[in-house]
Order: sequence, then structure tokens, then C-alpha cells
Amino acid sequence: MGDKNMSPKRAQGVVMLLMLMVFNVSGAFVGITIGTDMSKLPSATDIVSILQDKKIQHVRLLDSDHQMLTALANTGIEVMVGVPNDQLLRVGQSRSTAADWINKNVAAYLPATNITYIAVGNEVLTTIPNAALVLVPALQFLQSALLAANLNTQVKISSPHSMDMISKAFPPSTATFNSTWSSIMFQYLQFLNNTGSSFMLNAQPYYGYVKGQGVFPLEYALFRSLNPNSRIADPNTNLFYTNMFDAMIDATYNSIQAMNFTGIPILVTASGWPWLGGQNEKAANVDNALAYNSNLIHHVLNNSGTPSQPNNQSNTYIFELFNEDRQPGPVSEQNWGIMFPNATTVYSLSFEDVVTTIPESPALRGTFCVANSTAPHSALKHSLDWACGPGSANCSAVQPGQPCYKSDDIVAVASYVFNDYYHRTQGSGGTCNFNGTAMITSTDPSKIHFSL
Repeated sequence: MGDKNMSPKRAQGVVMLLMLMVFNVSGAFVGITIGTDMSKLPSATDIVSILQDKKIQHVRLLDSDHQMLTALANTGIEVMVGVPNDQLLRVGQSRSTAADWINKNVAAYLPATNITYIAVGNEVLTTIPNAALVLVPALQFLQSALLAANLNTQVKISSPHSMDMISKAFPPSTATFNSTWSSIMFQYLQFLNNTGSSFMLNAQPYYGYVKGQGVFPLEYALFRSLNPNSRIADPNTNLFYTNMFDAMIDATYNSIQAMNFTGIPILVTASGWPWLGGQNEKAANVDNALAYNSNLIHHVLNNSGTPSQPNNQSNTYIFELFNEDRQPGPVSEQNWGIMFPNATTVYSLSFEDVVTTIPESPALRGTFCVANSTAPHSALKHSLDWACGPGSANCSAVQPGQPCYKSDDIVAVASYVFNDYYHRTQGSGGTCNFNGTAMITSTDPSKIHFSL
């Protein structure tokens, strides 16, 4: 839908639908992270109501807020709690402190609150390296406390790492962890192997794209289709990568294997895209955030795995539910949320197939959404890419060789696609706007452009 940033006011009105159906029959799921670094956080009961309204079944808390844990009781929502970095030293230096932490923040809420994971610290090795030596002891002390409380089968323990742990992530087949941390990473992987826990990875293609400074195309970061001639291949395996997310996961799998461990699954504890950035953060905009997260959801839930691990799906937590306006750093750091703290939606995410689940509204008969013929062709192409990708419009009829394909008339093709999208989604909040490249009309576009 174009590359221009949207104002917060306009973004609120993009679409008021947010449906996160966060698991499917195979067990692969997409959950969401809740950060709290904001000036006005909704109440715990309001947050849980939002989760239930959106049918979100997996949530990652960055701490162990007791109000949230109480509000989540008897909802069935699976909860990951966190040991914040500022508590890590105490937990990692004292077995009794770790036991106390488990008793107060986990055992006290089970079984009513469905706590299934503890994330110990966050990106410890790359952000607070002085705490590196207590990371594995913290994991071990907490695990001992779980065993003592007979909770070790219900609750697993791990610690999230960033991609900065891998010095050179591409090509994935030669990726290895930074040798500075070899000893600690070996102990960490041994802990995961012994306890049946997952490697927690914060996989953020936004940072990979920005740091790459043009090495990788934006489409690759956003899961958008690449021209067959520009597919990205690992020269050592001849595996083709259509998106950066898969490449990050495979780089992590290969780094794990380089340390002689296999069978440790990867759990993506944070992945998302900022919807607003500063003047020098052009990639942070609503359209890209919507494209990334909706494509990510589709990718995870369709069980495709990765090129090197086709049978291993990585459950993923989207980062994040709310914008965190107190986050330091550039403008983008405060704008990863899919909702504003006042519970209005920044942009829509849906896991449902609108083709089969949302019937056309009778009120729309005789109303059509068509391309604005005065819009620049480049803008129409952006809108088409969005509609046929994240927008889930049925674009089969406008493919080459099909009855509505017109290679020399992008306005006709866009009109067909925009109208299809609008009629399928209007009942659930879909609009006929496409960043100003579309408009409502009472004239059937097929009568003008196509002889159907």
C-alpha cells in the first residue's frame, strides 16, 4: 500500500479489526509480546479482555507482573513469564533467591494461570555482557526450584538471544556463534538439551534490512515475492531463501549444529516491524509493518518450515501488542506495537481466510472499488503488491494467461483486484483507499475493462 508513513491519527482508522487466531491444528502458533515501557499501560483486566477478544492464545510477558498473572487465571492462555535483566544477577548468584522467585512468580499462580515458559533475561550476552557468567547458573538454579516444586514438566526455561550472537549470518550454512561466548553457549545448549527446552531467538529482519544498507531487497525482509532471477541462494547448499526470517532461523540452527548439538528446537521470542520511524527510518511505516506481520503469521501457520529445516516450524511471538513510548533510542523503538495504549488498533492483522469466512455484504451490491486512473503507476503497483499479498485478495484471474490479465493496463488489473479485496473484507473493516490509489464507484469495472 505504498511506502509513505501514516500519521498516528490516520493509522488508528486504517482498519479496526485485529484477529489473532494464534494456533492451528499442527500446533504451530503465533503469540504476542506485551512490553510495559509506556506512560499509560491499560489495566491487566483490560489487556486480558483484548487478548480474549482477539483470540490470542499465547502471550509473552517481559516480567512476572502479578496483576497480569492474576488476570490471566482461568483463561487457558499460555503464558511466558520473564526474569528481567535487572533481576538476573540476584537469581544467578543465589539458589535460594531463585527458589523464592519460582515460588512467588510461578508456583503461586499455577495451575489457574497456564504458565508454560520462563524467559531468563533478554539478550544478556550482547546487551549486558558483565552478567554473562551468571546466565547459566540462573537457568540451573531456577530449574532446580522447578524440580523441587514438581513443576519441571509443566514449565520450561530458556533465555532469548539476538542475532548479534552470530557474527556472520549469511550464508546460513556457515553461520557460527561469536567465539567470545563459546564456553557459555556450550553450557546454555547443554542445559536446553538436558531439559528439553527451546533455543529462544529474537529474529528481527527489520534490523537485518537496515544494517544491510541495501545488500538485501526490502521484499526479502517483508516475505514479499522476489523476482526468480533475484532469489537469494546459499552457495554451499544451493538452498534458495525467499525471506530473511527463514535465513535467520537457519543461521541459528547451523550455529547450534556447529557446537555439536542437534534436536534443539528454535522458539522465536520476538519478531515484528516498527510502523513509524524518524526522518532517516524510511522502512519503518504502517505498510511495511502490516506486510511483515501478516506475512509472518501466514508463514508460521502454514507449517512450511525453513529451507534447511522443512519439518521444523518455529513458534513465534510478534513484537509487540502496545507501542512503548518510553523506550529510548530512535523514533522506531517506540512504535513496534499493533495497538495504541488506548486499545485502538494501529493496523489490522487477521489469520482468517476472508475468501471463505466473510460473505459479501448485501449493502455493497452495485458498489465497486476501482483504481484511481490518475494515480502514479508505481503507487498502483505498491497497492497491488499489498492486496495480492497481505491483503489476501484473489488475484488468480489477473495472472498471465488468465482472462483478466492485461499486461498493458495496470489500472484495469488494479481495479479488478481492489474490488475483489473490498467486497471480501468490507464487512470486517476493509476499506477502499489503498493510500489514495482507489475510489468507490457505482460503475462495474468489468463492464469497462473486461469482456467477461
